[in-house]
Order: sequence, then C-alpha cells, then structure tokens
Amino acid sequence: MMVDFTLAQVGKNLSEAMRLLGDGQRELETGTEIRRFSRTSIPGPLQGDGQDVATILHIVHNLLHEEEENEDKPCRHRMQNVGEQGHIALLGHSLAAYISVLDRERLRKLTTRILSDTTLWLCRLFRYENGSACFHEDDRDGLVKVCRLVINDRYEEYASEGYAVLNSKQPVIYQSASCRPGLGQHLCSQLGLPLSSLCTVPCNTVFGSQHQMDVALLDKLIKEDIDAGKLPLLLIANAGTPGAGHTDKLGRLKDLCDPYNMWLHVEGVNLATLALGQVTSALMAATRSDSMTLTPGQWLGLPAISAITLYRHEDPALSLAAGLTSSQPVEKLRALPLWLSLQYLGHNGIVQKIKHATTLSQQLLQKLKSLASIKTSVEDENNSPVVLFKFSQEMSAASSGGSVEGYCVGEKEVLDTFNRWLGEQLAQLVPTSGVDVVELDDEGFCIRFSPLLTAAVLGTQQEDVEELVEKLTELVPVMSSTMSLRQDFREESHRHSASLTYVEEISWPGLGAVRYEPQAERMDESRRKQELEKINSELLKKLQDLDTDIIFSTGPEFGAEEDCIFVGMVTEDVDVSELVDTIAALGRDIEESGRLLENMTEVVRKGILEAELQLIKANEEKLMEEGMLRQLPLVGSVLNWFSPVGSSIQGRTFNLAAGSLDSTEMTYSTMAQADRPSQQDTPNSSSKKMPGQRLFQRSGVSSDSLSETSSIGQSDEKAQEDNTTASSSIHPTFSAHEPEMDSLHTASDASPEKVQESCVHMHTHVEPGEASEERQPDGQEEERSRR
Repeated sequence: MMVDFTLAQVGKNLSEAMRLLGDGQRELETGTEIRRFSRTSIPGPLQGDGQDVATILHIVHNLLHEEEENEDKPCRHRMQNVGEQGHIALLGHSLAAYISVLDRERLRKLTTRILSDTTLWLCRLFRYENGSACFHEDDRDGLVKVCRLVINDRYEEYASEGYAVLNSKQPVIYQSASCRPGLGQHLCSQLGLPLSSLCTVPCNTVFGSQHQMDVALLDKLIKEDIDAGKLPLLLIANAGTPGAGHTDKLGRLKDLCDPYNMWLHVEGVNLATLALGQVTSALMAATRSDSMTLTPGQWLGLPAISAITLYRHEDPALSLAAGLTSSQPVEKLRALPLWLSLQYLGHNGIVQKIKHATTLSQQLLQKLKSLASIKTSVEDENNSPVVLFKFSQEMSAASSGGSVEGYCVGEKEVLDTFNRWLGEQLAQLVPTSGVDVVELDDEGFCIRFSPLLTAAVLGTQQEDVEELVEKLTELVPVMSSTMSLRQDFREESHRHSASLTYVEEISWPGLGAVRYEPQAERMDESRRKQELEKINSELLKKLQDLDTDIIFSTGPEFGAEEDCIFVGMVTEDVDVSELVDTIAALGRDIEESGRLLENMTEVVRKGILEAELQLIKANEEKLMEEGMLRQLPLVGSVLNWFSPVGSSIQGRTFNLAAGSLDSTEMTYSTMAQADRPSQQDTPNSSSKKMPGQRLFQRSGVSSDSLSETSSIGQSDEKAQEDNTTASSSIHPTFSAHEPEMDSLHTASDASPEKVQESCVHMHTHVEPGEASEERQPDGQEEERSRR
C-alpha cells in the first residue's frame, strides 16, 4: 500500500516528539545540560542562529518537567493517559496543518468528506437524527452560536437593524440554578445582552430532585415575561448537572417549550450514555431537543479534541450567519482529529469505554452501601453515572461513644470541613480514581466520582475503585472518633482555662486547637505577644517529638488564628484528658524553664561580682597583715621559708539555689559536694504505661501490641515497663552532676523541679589566685604544696 512520503514523515516526527516529551521520568544526560536548558524558562532574546528540532524538543521537555526537578519530593500530578488512541488524535492536528497547504479544490473535497463523515457518525452514535454539527474549542461557544441563530430566526430584521430590534421585545434566556457557574453571564457578555435578559429558574424544593429545574415555576416565569412584553428565547437544560449529575425532566421541558416556540438546548455528562444499548426514558428525551453539546474528548480520553454541538435547523444561511457553519475549508479541519479517533476506536470501542465508566460507578455505589457513616446521593441507583457521597454525622453519632452535644456548634461547617479533608485525602491516596470535592447548596461539601469525565483520561480500573473503598474504610473510623471527641477536647481545654485557650476553628479537620497563654504578670503587649509566640513554637516542637500517632501542626496555611497548637485526627482509644494535661504541663514547663533561666543568669552575674569584690578586699587585708616585704619575689621567698604563714584568704562558693556566697573551707574539708548521692526522680505511678501502649492511649483499650507482650515473664515485663515509662515520659531529664556553668543553657529543656534540685549542688568556685592580679612567690607556692 502506497503512503504519501510527507504523511509518513509527519507520523514519524510526531512519534519522535511524543517519545521525547512523554518521558517525564528520564534524567537528562549531564548536569551542564540541565543548567543550559533550565535557563530557557527565563525570557530572553531570540538567538541569531537557528536550533535543530531535537534541541527545541529538549527545551520543551525541560519546561514541562522543570517543577519536578526543583521539588525535593516530586508529587504525583494527574496526567492524562495518552495511549495509542491519544497519538491518533494528536496526529490529526499535525495532519490538519499539512492538509491546509493543499490546493483549494482538493482541500474543499477532503474537508467536506471529513465533516460529513464525522457528523453522520456522531448523530447515529448519540441517536440524534437529521442533525448538523459545529466543532468548537471552548465548550460554551456552541451555545453562544446557537443563541445567535435563534436571535436571527426570531427577529427577522436583526440582520439589517442589529440590536435596535431587541428594544421592542427584550429576549429572555432561561437557565437552571444547577447550571455551570458563569454560563449565563458568559452568554450575555458574548451576545451583548444585559443581565436582565438572563432568568435563573430555581430547582425543586418539595417534589422531585433538588437538583432538577422546577417545571411548574418555569411555566409561571415564562407567562410573566410574556405579559411584561418580553420574548422567551431559549432554555438551557441539564442532562447531568455539573455538581450532582442529575438530569432535568427533559420530556416535560420540551413539551413546555413547543407552545412558546422556545429553543431547547441540552448539555451534560449523562449525554454520553445515549451511545449505550439501553437508555432511560428520561435521558432519551434529550434526542428531541433542538441542540445539544457533546464533549467526547473527556468521555473517550482523547486529548485536544474539540467539543461538538449538534443542532437541527433548516435554514443554512442563518446557520452561516450565526457561525455554526463556515465557508472556509480550513475551519472544517477541526473535525479531523475526531474523525481519525472515531475510526480508530470503532463503534464497539466507543460503547465499551462509556460502558466501562458506568460500570465503575455502579461498582462504587454498591461498595458504599455497606459502609457505615457514609451517605450516598445518586439520581438513579441503577443507571446513575455520577456518584456523590459524604461522611454523615447522623450515622456516625449513633455508633460512637463520645459526646454529641458538640455537633450543635457549627455542625454543618464542621462536617463540610471533614468532608473536604476526606476528598483531598482520597484524591491524594488514589489519584487514578479521579474523585474530587464539590460544594452543593443543600448538601454542603461532597466527594464526587464521575468516571465518564476521568476514567478514560486517568485509566481508572476496577482495582482503583477497590483501593478507593479500602482507603475510605480506613479513614472513616478515624473521622468518626475525632468528631465524637471534639466536645471532650473542648471541655478539657476549658478545664485548663488558666493556661490554655480553646480556639474555635471550624475550618480545621481535626480534634481542635488550643493556645498556651503565658502566666507572667505585668508584661506589656509586645512582650507578651513575643513570649506567646516563643512558648507555643517550642511547645509545638516538643509535641511533634513525642512518640504518638497524633499529628500536631500550626493549622491551615491561610488560617486566621496564629500561635496555636492544632491537633489532627485521632483514634477512638485516645485519652483526651491525658492529651490536654500533657499540652498544659509541657507549656508550663517551657514557660517556667525560660523564666528560671533568666533569673539564674541575673543571680549568677551578681554573685560573681560580689565574689570578686570580697576576694579583692581579702587580698588587701592580706597585704596589710603580711607587709610589703613578703610580696617581693626574692625576699618574700626567703621570709616564707624561714617563717611560713598560712593564707587567710578562703575561696568562695556560690549557691545558685539560695543565691548566697559561702566559704569553700567546708566543701574541701568534708568533700560533701562530690560524695553527696544524686536523687533521681521517681516516675509517678499514674504515668506508667502497659508494655506496647503508646502515649495518650487509654489503658482499657486492647491492641495488637498489648496482646503480643502479654506472654512476657514477670521479670522481663517489669524491666520492660520501666524502660517504657522512661521513654514515654514527657519531661526531658536533667543531670544533677554538672557543675560547669556552660550547662546552664540546657535549663530550657528541663522541668523547674529538676533544675531547682540541680541548683542546690551546683557551685561556682572563685579561688583567691584567680582574683588576684599579683603573682605569688615561688617559695610560697612550694610551701602551700607541702602543706
């Protein structure tokens, strides 16, 4: 089979380009090459000499993966699964550029054939008979062009008079309250219509789905607009709302539009299921609409595929004026990538992809029904391609043993925070599932699983749904226990109100937040704020160093509260009382240790000055007592040898605990300082933990670690209990045998009781020879050494 050389070259170049750009994990050859290409991220002048294709592709590659190279821990981004079918779609864009240079007659024949084939295939595939197709990049442009078509059709003088004819009867466009945000404003902006031409129809409030348009209210609004001299122009309905995936009553809406000669436009993800063998009657009514917008690129996992608007209209001149068709053959080449992709997949392949997505939805829905504390929301349990679920407070409160009164305070906001956290965790843990978080007016934040939009792009399989349910099963019990213990945490924090302030932060997905308040009095505002920031910062570090599964952090990145300790999710076996007591005790230790260190520094400084003054005074008295002759080097040695005298100067020891200066005579005579036994703090019996029991875990709760250590002998168990108690103590140890002054800086890491005990035995020695500036005679030194 003969193939045009240029076509073969296009395919070859595309394959080479995809190979170079798609290899995101490949390392560049040398570090020099990395630095050279990284500089291209900074805009600069165009080089004088041209570059070859390989160099340009390397530059593009580095621009694509520049963030991954700069990150210490590269994160997993959602990347489209570009397989061979994706290459076919990308090849269509390359071929479109090549075909555009053909001679005009050949180009016209080729583009007409491509557009006709694609339109025929789409209309048959989605059951839309006798329709025409408009291909557009922005999925809203098709609706804009349809509105222009309707305006041209309903206002006969519009082509010649323009917007002036709209003054006689103002056109009105109706949309559902569940439509895409900003869609109506975009229409008015593109058409030059005032916002008063847009009418938003509320959804059902009593009967039917709360995400479906209220048909009776729509009828009432249309009659009111007609009575006001306005012209009902177009109605936008949903076959799968952007948030919940519900479908409006399309049959009733079509019957309502016909008497008023209104145009009915339908859009939504559920339109993809029209390609299946069995379609519900509610969705089948979409085939009666005047136009519908399809996005097969998302449904089939085809990159850079245009959106398509199928419509029915008999006047080609009005379609051309509205921009739905074009007389330029190049514009028709937008259908080429889809034309190639549809042929590659075939009818069976397209149906299989859509069927696979709906099967994934049913699989997840059946799994979620068996999970406690999870509430699902679907339009049709048997055919809904979109699944919404959320963590339910009512179901979790009944199964948990904690307080329920806390749900009354900001109940909905707290649940929204927890569900938002749940959705973010699931999207991070199972990125191929494609779940995201949506906010609905009536239900708050929910997790949405819409495989029609994500499965083909991310390559979602049934194993991913199983993993999603597995992760959900692990997270829900933690959320339930945390929710039930929030009130206990609040009450325990109020019990320590003298030192802890409970911070009400409903946007924090965790147990809660507290702030340690300094107890020092007579402190100005700036000094107090500085002390509060310092203590809470040190407290957070100490809590993070504890051997526990609880996560302590500074809270949300853009939170309003500062200098707080935010406690994350907890399990049901957490002892909240012990947790709060530990936070308060650690904060108190940090504050008292810092205050003791400041006081100790001042006392030591004054004590050293006083000791120096006393030693100087003693040296002067010695000079008066011994006379000048004994101070001369040669004469003093002779006199001291014939008539030795004892030194009347005694060293000074500084008691840090008492803050007093004492003589060293008693110290050296009795050696009391060296021989005094150190007293070790005995751990409180209440703080003892069972072997294998972690911090803040209630002793009555059984765990795997407790069962494993239950067979240890009595002696081994006792020794292991001592080790566990020592390692799990929240107070860092402080040695009682450190007389050096350099060790004072560790006071901030010790408890005040241990520092006080250490101060009793720490003495600062100032000897007479260190304070005297005169050198002692050699003979006198020898005499002292003999004595």
